[in-house]
Amino acid sequence: MLGTDFRTGSPNWLDLGSPDTAAAAAFYGALFGWEFASAGPEAGGYGFFRQDGKTVAALGPLTEEGARSAWMQHFMTPDIQATTGAVRAGGGTVRMEPTDVMGEGWLAQFTDPQGAEFACWQPGNTAGFGIASAENTLVWTELHVPDPVADIAFYAALFGWRHAEMQAPGMTYRVLSTADGDQEDASFGGVAPLGEGAGGSEDGEGGEARWVPYFHVGDVDATVARAEANGGTVLMPAADVPDVGRIGWLADPFGAVFALLKPDPQM
Repeated sequence: MLGTDFRTGSPNWLDLGSPDTAAAAAFYGALFGWEFASAGPEAGGYGFFRQDGKTVAALGPLTEEGARSAWMQHFMTPDIQATTGAVRAGGGTVRMEPTDVMGEGWLAQFTDPQGAEFACWQPGNTAGFGIASAENTLVWTELHVPDPVADIAFYAALFGWRHAEMQAPGMTYRVLSTADGDQEDASFGGVAPLGEGAGGSEDGEGGEARWVPYFHVGDVDATVARAEANGGTVLMPAADVPDVGRIGWLADPFGAVFALLKPDPQM
């Protein structure tokens, strides 16, 4: 289960790059009830989405030339320099070299060999987000790539991830877990072939390699309707997935893709 007991390879931060941070903050505030708090004038417009006083995720302006609005998944590393070297050795691309973020931790940004962007965070004063898997917070993260087996091998070399295969309608889904502990309890995400689910485009075909965050909601259908009412786009309507729960896939008003999940009570 995705939580805040961060280990090597755990999702430990999530942020959104947007061309209009004020409008994005208003959208997610209306959708999830999040409050937005600026990190201060020295942070260049960056700030935090909070729920019950705890950080859920973060939001900032787009900083890379040609960048489009997207959610960026960060994974915990105890040695960001070594991870950066492993990314290069595995055929990935370093988009931002390791950088000390005002003593809070070290950040680096990468692209995996199949084009999915991600980041790593080496904790300093800030270990990561303050809440996960509760309602209206990150509960799962999912990778969509053309060749799941090859990309899993890339990430396993970085973080020691394990995976387990399960059959889903028309595809093999692979559940990811960190290297430590019971594999099921240590699971935090999965990998699906590109074109399945939120990894696809708005017409459900093709799409680009990416990591997609899932947020836990109490009522998927109502949240989908609220997203549409506030300028979001439905990529796939709410649907039940056996032994998983009810899910829905959306894009915010600026095109950032994310998903919703009401987990099966037995999960």
